Amino acid sequence: MKIAGRIDHTLLKSEATEKDIVGLCHEAVKHGFASVCVNPVYICTAARLLHGTSVIPCTVIGFPLGAAFTEIKMQEILAAKAHGAREVDAVMCIGKAKSGDWKAVQRDVNLMVQTAQGCGLKIKMIIETGLLNEDEKQKAAEIVREAGADYIKTSTGYFGGATVEDVKNLKNWTGPGVKVKASGGIKTKEFALELIKAGADRLGTSSGIVIIQ
Repeated sequence: MKIAGRIDHTLLKSEATEKDIVGLCHEAVKHGFASVCVNPVYICTAARLLHGTSVIPCTVIGFPLGAAFTEIKMQEILAAKAHGAREVDAVMCIGKAKSGDWKAVQRDVNLMVQTAQGCGLKIKMIIETGLLNEDEKQKAAEIVREAGADYIKTSTGYFGGATVEDVKNLKNWTGPGVKVKASGGIKTKEFALELIKAGADRLGTSSGIVIIQ
């Protein structure tokens, strides 16, 4: 099984430099990764370096807490598009989910999905599985499915990572219309293959080079 084409080659450290992003993009093109995922400040650089290649420039929205005003996250999405992004990984409002305010979560997710898809971007909605119980994960997955997001994503990587069980459950809860991105703690080829077997369509990792060797 070819793994490279499922990998979002990721560098989201706050101390990442322009030179680091250049190296990341060159690695992604060389190895045929699906995308490069960088902080918004570098999406213009990534888009320029990846122009004319098969690698997708991707950035993050409301990252990593999901706690900004929804309207701010919408503006982030529009700015990402204007600076060359083709995909965005957006964090839903985790605190509202933990508070049981699902109406607020639904509004947050719906508006981000509408904004992204309305300007031609694919959106991966991060629900942060490491902070949710099983009932909350299922409710979040149902909201993401109903909103019509392109992907549901397990984690930012800041609060625990992907598990095989979570990937299987998210796949079942969202159905065939929503793809699954597993992210966080994916550092070996063996684990990557387990996640793919469980239903992961994309893998977010900073260890892509190690995984494909």
